[in-house]
Amino acid sequence: IMLVLMPFANDLFTLLAQPLLRSLTDNTKMIAVSPASPFFTPLKLSMVLSIFLAMPVILYQFWAFVAPGLYKHEKRIAFPLVVASVILFYVGMLFAYYVVFPLVFAFMVGTTPEGAVMMPDISLYLDFILTIFFAFGVAFQVPVITIVFVWMEVITPEWLASKRRHIIVAAFIVGMVLTPPDVLSQTLLAIPM
Repeated sequence: IMLVLMPFANDLFTLLAQPLLRSLTDNTKMIAVSPASPFFTPLKLSMVLSIFLAMPVILYQFWAFVAPGLYKHEKRIAFPLVVASVILFYVGMLFAYYVVFPLVFAFMVGTTPEGAVMMPDISLYLDFILTIFFAFGVAFQVPVITIVFVWMEVITPEWLASKRRHIIVAAFIVGMVLTPPDVLSQTLLAIPM
């Protein structure tokens, strides 16, 4: 998959940079601080994107390894959870791209001090968005994790209902830890959780 994506690496990076580029002022562009950044940053994006796209195959291989050791009733619940996990991870990434990024970048550009120009480095931008993608992909796994814990009888639905307030606070704490230091992205991560 990476070999197929490599010729389109610059186009993919441009597509991924659109939420930020739409928020920047007309004369502002992204910069490459390191001389190798224009080559390695799109290459890194191709590599990470190929792993994301290959995830169903990777998880199928994991499933093929684990499934023979499971009982029939365990297989009935595990396979749908694996499929739901992949779908929810992708939905979390789409949520980040279409909802979170436009709001966060508009906020960050709007808070740039007078006299300063926001010109993000392409390498740091890629690291930032990959972190956010991963955080939102993991945050959208909460339903799957909850089902697994209830199924394993680690927790009960009644216990979850009684601890709702504490869980909401914990979601905001996790949002604070996994996102950049702004209230907007923290809230946007905590709400889906």
